[in-house]
Amino acid sequence: MNRESIEKISGVLRADRDDIAQLERDLGEATGKMGVMSKIAEENGARVDDSLRRLGLSRKSSAREVYDALISKIEADDHKLAEAMGMPDVSDARDCEMVLDRIEKAVGKSDGYFLKLEKAEEFLRRKPPRNILEYLGYPSVDEMIKNEDIFEIYSALRFVENREWMNKEFLPQYRALAPADFEDRKLTLRVLDKKWNEKAQEFLHKKWHNISHLKELGVVFIIPSALGISGELLRMISLVLHYIYEVPFYSGLFRKSAEVPELFSEHVISLLRGDVIDRRLAKPEGKSLWLVVQRYLAKEDPYDWRLSVPHISPEAYHWARAEKTLVSLGDELDGFEEDLIFWLGLGWVGDYFKDDAGSDVLVSFDLVDTVMSLVKRKELIKYLYHQQEALWNKIFTEYFGEDGLEHFLKEYLLQGYFEV
Repeated sequence: MNRESIEKISGVLRADRDDIAQLERDLGEATGKMGVMSKIAEENGARVDDSLRRLGLSRKSSAREVYDALISKIEADDHKLAEAMGMPDVSDARDCEMVLDRIEKAVGKSDGYFLKLEKAEEFLRRKPPRNILEYLGYPSVDEMIKNEDIFEIYSALRFVENREWMNKEFLPQYRALAPADFEDRKLTLRVLDKKWNEKAQEFLHKKWHNISHLKELGVVFIIPSALGISGELLRMISLVLHYIYEVPFYSGLFRKSAEVPELFSEHVISLLRGDVIDRRLAKPEGKSLWLVVQRYLAKEDPYDWRLSVPHISPEAYHWARAEKTLVSLGDELDGFEEDLIFWLGLGWVGDYFKDDAGSDVLVSFDLVDTVMSLVKRKELIKYLYHQQEALWNKIFTEYFGEDGLEHFLKEYLLQGYFEV
């Protein structure tokens, strides 16, 4: 066992080095694969060195220089991407539709298992969204449904109705869901009408992006609005791709849950809440214990204990797929692939560099961490959690492969943990 590699990986993960060493021993015995942590550490170092070379930097560069160079790379790629797509305006609905069309041609439309539209309408009739009705000027839900797109209405629930009403009045209706309330249909991509923009402003400045989704309805939606932050097109396309993979993934879990009808609604609600196991479990003798963490806990608490124990992440899995597709999309746009390929395989890569005070600072080379860092650039807030979650997935994949990662994510997400 290479102690230096263990130190490196535990440092990047901010995990206990003895725990990482024990994890390697346990997984080595389970799979017969040895020296995996050394392999990962060496590959991480090689990818960092190659990225620095491409950025015109070196290991002697400061954390600030590396961070700024990554940001500049994002800005340059965003500009080239915009040029290749005809300089779309993300605040223009028609331009957003064009971007979605290009994405759809590259990815195709996924099949899914989603809430029936008539059931969605029934929920609205039972619990009328008063704020939306007032905003649109309709006297009744029936009148609204007759004249409005159901996907837009449900999307607007996210930012027009208040959280208390949603949690206490509307969403409790889901407790009565049954498999018969779901159906097979295609994933829906929507650009919302500009009439929603006024109400969406608070949502936009809270999320700092103009894309979201509803897993149960099978819709990914764009609010055509510009935040005035560089990298907007690249950020938008990356997020759309992420949701295009995430929504069908959860659709598969809805379908699997339908095999046990008496637990169906409980499972659907758990998946929509993003439940994560919240109690410490005893590690089995001679085995490793892994959590399945389906949301970014670091957003809520960067010191959450679950971040430093072995776990796999569906979010990181979706992002890895989105980044690969982004590169292939670039290939379709007049050879733009050569620029975007820089980011391929960097999702789990990170290392420490000195800051101005001489302290070691962790820098993520992950595309989405860098894209989202642009949002908080003035406050010097750096995103790291995407890279760290991807590194946990990388460790698991080295032992069990991509198919193994997908299997364990799907099989144990609802349970929240598994042993190997």
